Amino acid sequence: MKKTVVLYPGLAVSHFVPMVQLADGLLEEGYAVTVALIDPSLKGDIALAAVVDRVSSSKPSVVFHKLPLIPDPPTVVPDHDFILSYFDLVGRYHRHLRDLLVAMPPGSVHAVIVDMMSIDVLDATRELGIPVYTFFPSNASALAVSVHASSARAEGQTISFGELGDAPLDIHGVPPVPASHLLAEMLRNPGSEAYEATMNMMRRTQEAKGILVNTFVSLEPRAVEALADPRRFPTMPPVYCVGPLVVVAGNGGEVAEEHKCLAWLDEQPERSVVFLCFGGTGGGSHSEEQLKEIAIGLERSGHRFLWVVRAPPQGAPKMPFDPRADPDLDAILPEGFLERTNGRGLVVKLWVPQVDVLHHRATGAFVTHCGWNSVLEGITAGVPMICWPLYAEQKMNKVFMVEEYGVGVEMVGWKEGLVKAAEVEAKVKLVMESEEGDKVRAKVMSHKEAAAMAWKHGGSSRAAFGEFLLHAGR
Repeated sequence: MKKTVVLYPGLAVSHFVPMVQLADGLLEEGYAVTVALIDPSLKGDIALAAVVDRVSSSKPSVVFHKLPLIPDPPTVVPDHDFILSYFDLVGRYHRHLRDLLVAMPPGSVHAVIVDMMSIDVLDATRELGIPVYTFFPSNASALAVSVHASSARAEGQTISFGELGDAPLDIHGVPPVPASHLLAEMLRNPGSEAYEATMNMMRRTQEAKGILVNTFVSLEPRAVEALADPRRFPTMPPVYCVGPLVVVAGNGGEVAEEHKCLAWLDEQPERSVVFLCFGGTGGGSHSEEQLKEIAIGLERSGHRFLWVVRAPPQGAPKMPFDPRADPDLDAILPEGFLERTNGRGLVVKLWVPQVDVLHHRATGAFVTHCGWNSVLEGITAGVPMICWPLYAEQKMNKVFMVEEYGVGVEMVGWKEGLVKAAEVEAKVKLVMESEEGDKVRAKVMSHKEAAAMAWKHGGSSRAAFGEFLLHAGR
């Protein structure tokens, strides 16, 4: 009987997709794989539901087990209390995961890998004697920063990171990170539920038998070395760098093959197009004022561009927006912009097959929100990036991309809440035309080559994955 590894992914595309990529390596090593699924419709995330359906149909050798529905599930929306409602939802499913594990043949489960935001499942599974590992879908540097911040709280220090402003945090293994760049929940009042819940998550992550991180060693060797140093991180379990866990170009299916942007890219010169996309599944949107500034900057730059536009949020700035809302391009973009840039630029509503676009020979730069999946997709495609963080850990990622990895330059206007057209123009020209841009391109190409080697036999991520499997069997 094959040993089984059970995957328990999070309810976000950015968490679900990379974790399920682990299934390919597990199958190749001779393990059976079961993915325990919370119904994504409970979170109201249509994009996630579509991704789950597509991924499950593409992996016929993997068992996708939908956990039983819970009564009266809490409403989860991307608002101020998102993390509390999210923890409430997934927390009610932990007993169902336990029931699944108990129902499996005795001794058949080799390990369970749980999303970092479901780490409290340890309370439900600990007495089963099954090794549980955390999956951290971001990078080793973000892990180091977040754990360092949470450890200060664990030692009884009452720290209000929100009051520190842009004061740099001195953390071994990473460049100085402004306190303002931490997760939003960490910047709340230290007595708030969201602050405590987030700090608890980062502390408990270290209670797992090990942590699998979606990165590769040569991308961030300082952070990886620091995490393994018990003097710096005394409660850290083994960390396994098993990335990059990204979708392979060409796997977008019929939707990607039919998308008009790929045919348009075919007609453009090599490395001539600036690609702008702020989240593959609707993670971010800009105000109408910001969209107009982007348009003016792109037009003035003189460069070709492919720009994914979503409808600006309606109502109060902090209200969640609908990523499926059809944007009225004539209304939200400058008058005559589409006509003046016709042929040189292509504006696409809502979505494009991002991986295929990044790997296209015509793509020369990537303006990104710095979500970690997008960053890895940019690196594995060898495309230099212009960093424009929006939320979550993206501000931290921006620091690492610019200061540590050398794969991008920063669009600094985001700090003021509005990136002006002049900066859009200047940063596009910098990456596409200047010697500094050539240096960034050379750096990202070197990381691309290293990323390609990481999962090959003898590569660092493949070796780390093997160590994890051995460690789980002890």
